[in-house]
Amino acid sequence: MKLSEGVEAAIHSAAMLAALEDDATMPASALAEAFGLSSSYLLKHLQALTAARILESVPGPTGGYRLARVPEKISLLDIVLAVEGPRPAFRCGEIRRNGPARIDASAYVQPCGINAAMLRAERAYRAALAAEKLSDIISEFMADADPRVVQASCAFAAHHARPQKSTSQNNR
Repeated sequence: MKLSEGVEAAIHSAAMLAALEDDATMPASALAEAFGLSSSYLLKHLQALTAARILESVPGPTGGYRLARVPEKISLLDIVLAVEGPRPAFRCGEIRRNGPARIDASAYVQPCGINAAMLRAERAYRAALAAEKLSDIISEFMADADPRVVQASCAFAAHHARPQKSTSQNNR
């Protein structure tokens, strides 16, 4: 199974936004800079995260993005579904019915065994992603990463944070 690069960008962006204090935001351009991505590429994924209510978009010259929920309430599955969509990774095309010796559709009353196996694997994969919270990823990073990487990431987030005047966050 291969996920798009957008999933990686979305997870890293959400983790960076989790480092912001209070109601601060970070512009998409700073997030793109942090990960060496084009702003237009990342913006598409930030908009998907906003539509899924994982992020909030704050308009205006001091606006940007921030988490819409606390990291403990954001799973990796939430992010993957926001970026990739809800459809399963494997989509059975029923190619078993194709070929030179076509048999009447009534011969295929049993579901495709390959499709059934792939859907079981998809359910297990999604359950594992649902169990992984953004907060766990951040905790592991803080505990295991080289201190220079942690310091550089925190400094970048602090430098690019845009404090907001209001201190109330919806749905957090």
